[in-house]
Amino acid sequence: MRNIFSKQTTIASNDIQMLLCNEKQFYKHLEKDLKSASSHVYIESPYMTTRRVAMLAPLFVKLIKCDVTITIVTRSLSEHDSKLRKHSISCSAYLRLLGVQVIHITGYHHRKLAIIDSAIVWEGSLNILSQNNSKEIMRRIASNKVARETLGFVKRYR
Repeated sequence: MRNIFSKQTTIASNDIQMLLCNEKQFYKHLEKDLKSASSHVYIESPYMTTRRVAMLAPLFVKLIKCDVTITIVTRSLSEHDSKLRKHSISCSAYLRLLGVQVIHITGYHHRKLAIIDSAIVWEGSLNILSQNNSKEIMRRIASNKVARETLGFVKRYR
């Protein structure tokens, strides 16, 4: 039988810094990381709401003025119910006006993550661009190797 785990990468624990956050702690830490971005921000969030996008938009504007590229990958409009479709349409249009690249993908996209400057990964259960009242968990991993590996993976498996 073939070993399906043969290509796994082992990383020494001293190469990685991790932080676990709940939904109440997450955004202050994410905003701090976003403020430190110098080249690119990549966010996957299956859902977007005007409330949450409006909260992050001022920071996105500052980043774009500093030549930071922002890419948001989200669920295809055809895969939303009518209420969420309306939010996604208006959020996508607004973000594009700001200069954010918004990519809608099919296949019932459900990943929730952010990658900042190929150095920091946030991943977990929280929809970054729509979270409201749910209980969630997000893990911050500060590792160039993990960030590059994660970015390569998500781009390969869109």
